[in-house]
Amino acid sequence: MSERYDFVDMAQSGPAAVRTAFANQMLYCRANDAPITARIVAALGTLLDKPASEFARRMAHWSGAPLADALPLRAAGGIHALHLAGSAHELAPIYADAEDFNDAAIVAGVVARHEAALLPWLDGPPQTNEAGRSSNFIAAMLWLADQGLPPRFDCLEIGSSAGINLMIDRYHYDLGGVHVGQRPGAMAFTPDWRGNHPPQYAIEFAGLKGCDVAPVDLTDPAQALRLKAYIWPEHHVRFERMAAAIAAATAAPPQLVHANAADFVEAELARPQADGTTRVLMHSIVWQYVPADQQVRITAAMEAAGARASADRPLAWIALEANRTVHHHELVVRYWPRGGDAVKLAHAHAHGAWVEWLG
Repeated sequence: MSERYDFVDMAQSGPAAVRTAFANQMLYCRANDAPITARIVAALGTLLDKPASEFARRMAHWSGAPLADALPLRAAGGIHALHLAGSAHELAPIYADAEDFNDAAIVAGVVARHEAALLPWLDGPPQTNEAGRSSNFIAAMLWLADQGLPPRFDCLEIGSSAGINLMIDRYHYDLGGVHVGQRPGAMAFTPDWRGNHPPQYAIEFAGLKGCDVAPVDLTDPAQALRLKAYIWPEHHVRFERMAAAIAAATAAPPQLVHANAADFVEAELARPQADGTTRVLMHSIVWQYVPADQQVRITAAMEAAGARASADRPLAWIALEANRTVHHHELVVRYWPRGGDAVKLAHAHAHGAWVEWLG
């Protein structure tokens, strides 16, 4: 596999695109402090040239766009689930990041022995809900308040997965010394803050509602285990956060509906908006998985709603998404009635470890 990390067309399909997707994902994992996941993805990639199982053949002859469909992460999630369940002990050296093991041979053997359990993991997109990303949402809201928007937010999230980021009103944040939220909070976040701190404002939430095409019920142990399988094993703090999120959702579940992103946004934007409230669409590491036709619908709906926005009923769009050209994640905000121009506020770690504030 090439060691270069280049821009990849997310819509590309075909056998060559599958190989590129695995190479790209492997390098992406390495760059985001996930060497174990990179090893698993690389080992899975070796199955593509001479697919000897139905699992490998489905990957090698993937009919959709493998990177947009997150095919490598679907497969890696299945492998991780076997490890978490203790069903494939031979994976232990890889997940211990031990050296001098034949990763390709180990993974090929696991696939051969556990194909029936692995095949369903290819049927749906990965769930990569991560509470650490919500620090970016809060920082963006502080910045919006500093632009004169009402600091009372009615939040709409697409790709909410289990709704972990719909419980941000229960968390505490220390963003470069700026504190937001109750103490100690169901979770507390202190990302490594680089650059100036965000502005200090008292913010509140008028609503927190989200959607997902395959919502996860954190109170169901089987569904929670599936979500854990998508957590990169190197990031131990994320497992601790998952336990805290399960406890929070058990106490009071987030408002999460089963819907596709475009239908949800159009319906929610049609609701009356209260005076003195900023309506916000927010999402993190989701846009690349939203079908192109839905992206067009969402953008059109937001711009139409933006044209109707007023100083007392403004609209904002907060997005934390991957820029695969420059190989990092960017926090970008648009807001109306100030024209809706995109403003890049930060570069950020994919799972919230650090934020480089540009705002």
